[in-house]
Amino acid sequence: MRDHAHNILAKRVLSPASVSDNTAQVGQIIDRLGFESLTYIISTGSIADADATFAVLLEESDTANMAGAVAVADADMISQTAGTAPETAAGFLFDADDQVRKLGYIGNKRYTRLTITPTGNASAALLSSVAILARPENSPVTQVAA
Repeated sequence: MRDHAHNILAKRVLSPASVSDNTAQVGQIIDRLGFESLTYIISTGSIADADATFAVLLEESDTANMAGAVAVADADMISQTAGTAPETAAGFLFDADDQVRKLGYIGNKRYTRLTITPTGNASAALLSSVAILARPENSPVTQVAA
């Protein structure tokens, strides 16, 4: 079967936003229960500041409230760029207008959270993120609106 839509669940991580300062953009906690695969998708729009950088952090935990959360080890992430640390490859600079990044998680923890932290950002930077859960224990997967 060529259908992929019934084998994934998309979840909002960061709603589309215009970020105009250096406040960390902390994503929704993603629960992997029932899925073996998780990929974060980060999308940028126009980034107005000429010297801003955006660092990506992925945390993991065994608890739903992320108590005791720790940064995910590089070995538990899949980079979009061979030879580059996964979170570094997912991060971006001021010249990354209208781009898409991905960051795969292959660790054992049930809960994860993505954070994007700007530095040197004083103007509007458009960004958002979604999580794609795949390889479900049961399919077809029904997409929920929330």
